[in-house]
Amino acid sequence: MTQQTEPSAARTRIRLPRGLARELFTLKRDPLPRMTRPRWLAWLPHVVLCYVAIPCGVLTGMQLNDHYKVFGSAVLGLSLMTSASVVLSMFRPIAAWWLGLVTAALTAWAIHDHVGHGQSWPWTPAGPLTLAPVILMVALRVPPRVTASVIGITLVLNGLADISLRPPQSQTIIGGVALLFGFVGILGYALRATRLARSELVEQETLTEEERARRTLLEERSRIARELHDVVAHHMSVISIQAQVAPHLVENPSEELKENLAGIRENALEALTELRRVLGVLRSEQPDDPATRQHPQPTLAELDCLVDNVRGAGLEVTTEIAGIRRPLTPGVELTAYRIVQEALSNALRHAPGSRVEVGVAYGPRDLHLCVANTAPTRPVPPSPGAGHGLLGMRERAGMLGGELAAGPRPDGGYEVSAVLPMDPQEQSAVPDPETKRAT
Repeated sequence: MTQQTEPSAARTRIRLPRGLARELFTLKRDPLPRMTRPRWLAWLPHVVLCYVAIPCGVLTGMQLNDHYKVFGSAVLGLSLMTSASVVLSMFRPIAAWWLGLVTAALTAWAIHDHVGHGQSWPWTPAGPLTLAPVILMVALRVPPRVTASVIGITLVLNGLADISLRPPQSQTIIGGVALLFGFVGILGYALRATRLARSELVEQETLTEEERARRTLLEERSRIARELHDVVAHHMSVISIQAQVAPHLVENPSEELKENLAGIRENALEALTELRRVLGVLRSEQPDDPATRQHPQPTLAELDCLVDNVRGAGLEVTTEIAGIRRPLTPGVELTAYRIVQEALSNALRHAPGSRVEVGVAYGPRDLHLCVANTAPTRPVPPSPGAGHGLLGMRERAGMLGGELAAGPRPDGGYEVSAVLPMDPQEQSAVPDPETKRAT
């Protein structure tokens, strides 16, 4: 086992330097990220870096002329290369660093024979300052180990040049260069870590919001299922009883009729048993929820009581009913009541002091609901809720094949309107595939 482990460890030690070498000798494009806030300053870092590139090149040329008495086309070339390395760092930071190193090496070679007593070499006095923005751009975009390698290679080359090629009368500034590049590297690492942490936080907040919406939707569906249990259970019980009584209402019923009716009753009882079993699971998840308690489900007949309760909480509510009021299917009654209830709760929570109008219109085939409130007249208190009440209302309306719309009004208020079919079985039936293809 020891002989097999040692080669594996050796391969690991070899793989890490190779990966680091690939990162140090890459020419891949790595654009500088834009600022996210404020948006109108998104390109500010790029503009600042372009302005920094100009004085870096000018300063290089001035020091070559004034301090080292170097003239000619070489000065122009080195100045342009200095500015180009700063600009290139916005797009390819590692390539810009290599270009900066080459520029520094060519500058040291150009001033080698012109260094006077006490003058710095291999850097000009402004040389480290012109390479510092490039190292900052590298530290902003690459992992810390690559930044450390970039600074280390730069300082090692500086030290080798000092040892082997430094003119006797020159002065070394490697200590100041190390402090400057170390500070720039730490600053870039801190800014990069902050940017990555902010990006991860935004991503996590997005995922959390999506998960909260998904959980709210599932909770609302479970609540709808619990509320509709009594409706479905009632109809299944009626079917079972009718199937049991039907043979006694017919004189001399045939055996086939008795068997069919007995099968209907048996299937109804089995379905009712399974429905109660599933409901037991749903109710066991939230035993303390008032919605899990067995009690008659509300209908539009209790709308006046609901409105009176909201009036008692401080809202001015008016109701208007149009059309011929008639009994609806239990599912439609329950859904309509819950939509009006949730809309009134939202108005009470988000529009204190407003006037609310509740409209119910019975059409030939659809039931129309509208709950509209004016702008609030008092400050809106902070709400600790998740703010997914509209999600539940849309889920209820969509379950019946209806539609729900909600949005602000021109006067600063809010309006919720819904259209529910009178016969949800016909409206929500799945169309035949052949019909879809024909249309």
